[in-house]
Amino acid sequence: MHRAAIASLFVSVLLVSIKAFAYFASDSVAMLASLADSALDLFTSSLNLFAIRTALAPADNEHRFGHGKAEPLAGLGQAAFITASALFLVIQAIQRILDPQPISNSGEALAVMAVSIVFAIALILYQRAVVAKTGSLAVHADATHYFADLLTNIGVVAAIVLAAGLHWQLADPLIAIAVALIMLTGAWKVGRTSLDQLMDRELPDEDRARIARIALTHDAVKNVHDLKTRAAGLSCFIQVHLEMDPQMRLTEAHAVSDAVEKAILNAYPNAEVIIHQDPEGLERDARAPEHTP
Repeated sequence: MHRAAIASLFVSVLLVSIKAFAYFASDSVAMLASLADSALDLFTSSLNLFAIRTALAPADNEHRFGHGKAEPLAGLGQAAFITASALFLVIQAIQRILDPQPISNSGEALAVMAVSIVFAIALILYQRAVVAKTGSLAVHADATHYFADLLTNIGVVAAIVLAAGLHWQLADPLIAIAVALIMLTGAWKVGRTSLDQLMDRELPDEDRARIARIALTHDAVKNVHDLKTRAAGLSCFIQVHLEMDPQMRLTEAHAVSDAVEKAILNAYPNAEVIIHQDPEGLERDARAPEHTP
């Protein structure tokens, strides 16, 4: 995760530098869109690096549940900045529609975009491999940005070819607007995922069902209830009540809980599991209505 964040920061600095040169040489609003997207990637990559370092820090006396929420906080901030950048691009594109401008030095601009596309593809492939291995929300958000950047780069190439080669000046601002819409879609996805974690939304239903099945595979567990789950960055938190034989000794119940906890951790290595032991039927008896003579 840390290496992926550093690689992202390096690529961002490189792309911002060469795209700034290409924008001032070509005066293309589509190139401006790509430059703005890369500048935003530079900011978010810096934010991600800080968030990942914070999220990977071990729990301490003031943060007993760790620092995992640094990742969704960073993701929410990224979503806000992506949205603002996309709206800025829409405004710039509308101005260019009302006042079309020719594109200059298209050859240099196309060369810059070719370099950008190669670096973006390489970084996305690396980031996706890291996400598949770690499940990092921050790296996933960064990969989303760079996928949008890749689409932006391809769009800029199309805009330059259409505007400079075929003299269709409207292609430049129209593609810039399309890029802005792609950025807004990415911002919505990242923001929604980040907000779900900050609001302690339950894990997906399939994960909850899997956790219940794991607990019930132990012969001594008769039923489970009050299953509560949430995620925070790389970590997830699982709380569950196990119903067992009312006559079972405390030491035996403790051993069963340890076995179930180990089985859950095998399936969810980054989880923190809290298990409460209940006598079988006690929960149902507590919910049953009282009978009066």
